[in-house]
Amino acid sequence: MNHCIRASVRLALLALSCGPVIGHAQAVSTPAASASEIQQLRNELEAIKAGYEARIRALEARLEAAAPGPASTTVPRPSTTAPAASTTAPSPSPAAPASTAAAPTPGTLALAAPSSAPTASNAFNPAIGLILSGGYTRTSRDAASDGITGFPFPSGAVPGPGPRGFSLAESELGISASIDPWWRGAAFIALLSDNSVSIEEAFVQTTALGHGMSLKLGRFYSGIGYLNPQHAHSWDFIDNPLSYKALLGTQYGEDGVQLTWVAPTEQYIAIGLELGRGRGFPGSDSDRRVAGMTALTAHTGGDLGISSTWRAGVSVLDAKADDQALSLMNGSGSMTDALFSGSTRVWVVDGVWKWAPNGNAARISFKLQGEYLYSTRRGDLTVDPTGAAVPGSYRATQSGWYLQAIYQFAPQWRLGLRTERLDPGSASVSWTDAVLGSTYQPSRDSLMLEFRQSEFSRFRLQYARDRTREGFTDNQLFLQYQMSLGAHGAHRY
Repeated sequence: MNHCIRASVRLALLALSCGPVIGHAQAVSTPAASASEIQQLRNELEAIKAGYEARIRALEARLEAAAPGPASTTVPRPSTTAPAASTTAPSPSPAAPASTAAAPTPGTLALAAPSSAPTASNAFNPAIGLILSGGYTRTSRDAASDGITGFPFPSGAVPGPGPRGFSLAESELGISASIDPWWRGAAFIALLSDNSVSIEEAFVQTTALGHGMSLKLGRFYSGIGYLNPQHAHSWDFIDNPLSYKALLGTQYGEDGVQLTWVAPTEQYIAIGLELGRGRGFPGSDSDRRVAGMTALTAHTGGDLGISSTWRAGVSVLDAKADDQALSLMNGSGSMTDALFSGSTRVWVVDGVWKWAPNGNAARISFKLQGEYLYSTRRGDLTVDPTGAAVPGSYRATQSGWYLQAIYQFAPQWRLGLRTERLDPGSASVSWTDAVLGSTYQPSRDSLMLEFRQSEFSRFRLQYARDRTREGFTDNQLFLQYQMSLGAHGAHRY
């Protein structure tokens, strides 16, 4: 557009400059004109051209200053007053139902460059955001020795509510930016209450692969289930469900590669494949020549009229472990150390339904969400590795589920209820059933009240009646605050 304007200005000024000169030349130019007169005319013409060139450059500078710049690349801060940003057109990310308008054109070639690239002076500056979180915890039992009866968990990990009293909860620093027309990068760093730092995610992802495909490389949360890919600050409750703690080690992250495909159909259909190192529970990190983890995900969803949307899916995770250090709690409440080598397969079935009047979730909305996890472990278990070191063949089939409902009854207020249960199934070692012989089914019920003073600040009050340890009931009270500073990307569906 600017080039066309510049060319038109040049032609107009050139016509104005040449007209008087040509007329003057015709008036004075005769066959008897002397050489000095011709040279004088040439000098006058050059002076006029130089003057108009200066005027053209000045006009071009004014055009550059007046021309609108490209759109800012800063990540927008979406309103969090509506859990479902739109119940009629969910986000087109692999974790959300999407319309065909947002899907890539089927005939697009791989790595097709976008039509334009950012040219603003801050186009290459990363978007930086910080989630500050903290609160207060009160429990009726000491959480230091918390475990889940009948379920192993990684040594050193405590699947309980955390320390009592005031504390700084997990805060998160996020950095993201476009790399070039084909790639973007992001890193999310967790700042923990014990002053340690953990890299939650650090990956690069394609932006123009075409054919509905997207490739992610690096460290990321696996796309299995509904809750697993989400960061802690986007959960509806302060903590994640028991089934995630017992069967996925709280939340499953991986170092590897993730390929997702969104079908160019009216109904949302997304399929994902992941290959990884297998560093997290239920797997373990080791120097393998092959992938220690594979995962397949499939999700579908869409609209139900103008007021409701839904999404459902099934995922399967296979992970390998070599000398994985575990802590076991039997029915009597005693803890035992062990080493496990073998494979684990976890199936996840998830579903979510969202409702808002006419698709407008700014004032009133409702969300129903649930997941069922089924795990099988096969391998060798060595009990008390630093003592008797008794080996045996280990077999375990266990499961868990949760169901939760979130009701936004006013623009700034939400009320939530969650119930959950674990089934120890069958878990035994070939030479004895004493290690994990409990038939106790751990359970937990939670009630949550949330107040959001703005889109970027919220306070939660949560009460939980915890029965994860046989013979004990823990009444837990939590108060949490979360503040968002800087750029903040849109949440998943």
